[in-house]
Amino acid sequence: MSTHPVTSYIPSSTWAIIEDKFTPYGKETLSQLIKFLEDEVFPSLSLAEAQLPEDPERRWKTIIPIVAELKAKAKKLGLWNLFLSKAHYPQFGTPLTNLEYAVMAEIMGRGGHVASEAVNCSAPDTGNMEVLAKYGSPEQQQRWLVPLLNGEIRSAFAMTERFVASSDATNIKTSIRKEGNEIIINGHKWWISGAGDPRAKLHLVMGKSDPNNPEKHQQQSIVIVPADTPGVKIIRPMKVFGYDDAPEGHCEVIYENVRVPISNLIWDWGKGFEIIQGRLGPGRIHHCMRSIGVAQRALDLMIERVTDPGRKTFGKYLHQHGTVIADIAVSRAEIESARLLVLSAALQIDKFQAKGALKEIGIAKFVVPSMALRVVDRAIQSFGAEGVSQDTFLARAMAGLRTLRIADGPDAVHIQQVGQRELRRADELRQRSQKTKAKETALWRKNGLKL
Repeated sequence: MSTHPVTSYIPSSTWAIIEDKFTPYGKETLSQLIKFLEDEVFPSLSLAEAQLPEDPERRWKTIIPIVAELKAKAKKLGLWNLFLSKAHYPQFGTPLTNLEYAVMAEIMGRGGHVASEAVNCSAPDTGNMEVLAKYGSPEQQQRWLVPLLNGEIRSAFAMTERFVASSDATNIKTSIRKEGNEIIINGHKWWISGAGDPRAKLHLVMGKSDPNNPEKHQQQSIVIVPADTPGVKIIRPMKVFGYDDAPEGHCEVIYENVRVPISNLIWDWGKGFEIIQGRLGPGRIHHCMRSIGVAQRALDLMIERVTDPGRKTFGKYLHQHGTVIADIAVSRAEIESARLLVLSAALQIDKFQAKGALKEIGIAKFVVPSMALRVVDRAIQSFGAEGVSQDTFLARAMAGLRTLRIADGPDAVHIQQVGQRELRRADELRQRSQKTKAKETALWRKNGLKL
């Protein structure tokens, strides 16, 4: 039986499946991370929330002091940029695999955005760093990637558009056109995560640079826009069920005659769609990893609640009523199943990169958030009115998880894509059935029978 501290967070049986795929460095880093989360991050969560002002002016200009302290401590410990695998990004990466990071991200998921930011593993910066590491020019990497890797600045990713069905990225209308040695951007975006942060120094903006190209997936390009460029207008923060997720936020942004040098084009003209496919794959699985941590934290709270002697009703513990025990059992089973899905997807990314793991990523993306939502909903029910209040993390978790069923592609899109991939197996399955049938017929004849 393993004595690794991770078995306090995932079952020993699951750890037994994956332990031999962890390097000594991966195991030690995981141990250090767990200690850092337990000693520093988890006790700081309520303070981080309290240090964010309610005043709307100050709220969006605040760098939360305790989070800044946690980042300094994490960096000193070497718990930094854990998401960026050296196997895929030799120049910038950390010697961890996606599978190793999957387990780490699940445990970080218990600490919400504070835990992720503390170790410089927050969206949308993670995806933007991967884009710049993979596709950025040396000059772009030096100016933008290095400060992001160092945690000195933050960033935003601008794809989704208002008044456009952006779940189909070929619909976007933002104009990106070349004029001399400059690129001019005009567009109306919203739900732009990170755009409200006072530390956000760049936006990666996707738009159409060749709208008449007959190949619709080669019409788009991605451009680096410094946040302080004239014409970049932050209109308002969007709220998710009343939560504004300050100071990062998810903002409505207008780009009006924004001019940047042509050197701000990422990779090449017409490569936008290819870039976002590479970017969104890892990002989707990172969300799933953290969501399992959220679900596990909710289940843990539920178990504490229903076994609390001070919460007895009608002379019984809460777990002695109705279907509470069944709810706990189903939650446990759903978390275990979803975790194996995510670990499988992470392993596929390690072996074949994101492009080779699209099926596994797609399945995880529509299974995990819905699973976590169900677990959180059961926990809320066990808490009664307190469960939907600001006094537990459950209401905020419900809002965030519900958003994930839309963000980075809605469930329906991933379900459709996975279903289409399954249908591609039809000819192979038919041929296999025909071969089996022929052998079956021959076997009957051999035994003097007619099928």
